[in-house]
Amino acid sequence: MGSNKYITGYEGKDPRIHRSAFIDISARIIGDVVIEEDASVWPMAVLRADNAGIYVGRRAALLDHSLVEAPDDYPVRIEEEALVSHVAVVHGAHICSNTLIGIGAIILEGAVISSGSIVGAGSLVVSGTHIPPNSLVMGTPGKVVRQTTPEEREGIATQIKGLSRKAKNYLK
Repeated sequence: MGSNKYITGYEGKDPRIHRSAFIDISARIIGDVVIEEDASVWPMAVLRADNAGIYVGRRAALLDHSLVEAPDDYPVRIEEEALVSHVAVVHGAHICSNTLIGIGAIILEGAVISSGSIVGAGSLVVSGTHIPPNSLVMGTPGKVVRQTTPEEREGIATQIKGLSRKAKNYLK
């Protein structure tokens, strides 16, 4: 992981980051955050857990300028091999495994994005929404427009593999 002055505790709760995780030097991680093995947090991403906790699973990727915040009563869970794209916001939500949150998408409190789903760029998933597995979500507010295809789900896995390789190169 290396030294990073932007990783700080809050009220006695320090981030717990697996030694194999890649954390860009410009990322900001605050408070009760757990980041698992081979996860990656890219430039200018912010994970703020000064109210509730944030969990980032194995090989999950939080791309540039993404914001993950856990407000009171709404911990965040980002499961393994989930991808949160550039400038996306996850605010008190649960992102299941093998899921893609598109560029600039916003996921609000209590929402659950189930495995194999894709939330399209710029979409807004409102508070309390439960997206079923393998769904493509588009729009504001976000609506399920169809099921994701096997090729789209494989595309998520391919992106995660590529990001994992790139992260390992940065750790050298």
